[in-house]
Amino acid sequence: MEAVSVRVLLVEDDRGVREALKLGLELEGYTVLEASNGPECLRKLEEGPDAVILDVLMPGGDGFGVLREIRRKSSVPVLMLTALDEVEWRVKGLKEGADDYLVKPYALPELVARLEAVLRRTRREDAILSYADLTLYPAKMEARRAERVLELSPKAFLLLKCLVEHAERILPKEALMQRVWGEEIEPNTLEVHLSALRRALGEPPLLHTLRGHGYVLRK
Repeated sequence: MEAVSVRVLLVEDDRGVREALKLGLELEGYTVLEASNGPECLRKLEEGPDAVILDVLMPGGDGFGVLREIRRKSSVPVLMLTALDEVEWRVKGLKEGADDYLVKPYALPELVARLEAVLRRTRREDAILSYADLTLYPAKMEARRAERVLELSPKAFLLLKCLVEHAERILPKEALMQRVWGEEIEPNTLEVHLSALRRALGEPPLLHTLRGHGYVLRK
């Protein structure tokens, strides 16, 4: 069982389902915040939940749109719920940034197990990273060089995180695109984000291009 301090934002438009799930989660020791639609979810997100359980279909915006908005603001783990069992829906949710996907009907023990799994995974991923005079705080998507906070877009932060995790190793362009975007993108999209990252990092340079090979973070 997770500690009582773990706060879960439950986004479900069906009041009966929401209340039953809220009770079940509270009996497991979670503190539950509730939202019945997309706009309410985004407002409650400001309260800093530790995880989000998000229904795909709801009024006020579909769950995928809400998920995209969540990912613009936060790296909070998201477990999506849906009555739709088609593979393409599950793939779409994962590509949009969901951490896991559960198809209705489901048993509460399975939902709790999946929730605990994404929380454990997120805790590992949120460990503070450092290289040279860089320090990254993944939980709040913040990066510092020495004591200077770097102004980075979410994608630029993810690029830097990947480079720090593999510091002094050459990363091919394709590996970075797959790790950060999860799909094929226009090559110039990657270049634009890397250029912005270089500017944010400043001097002395840490990010280097090895033509024909890829990119490397090194002193």
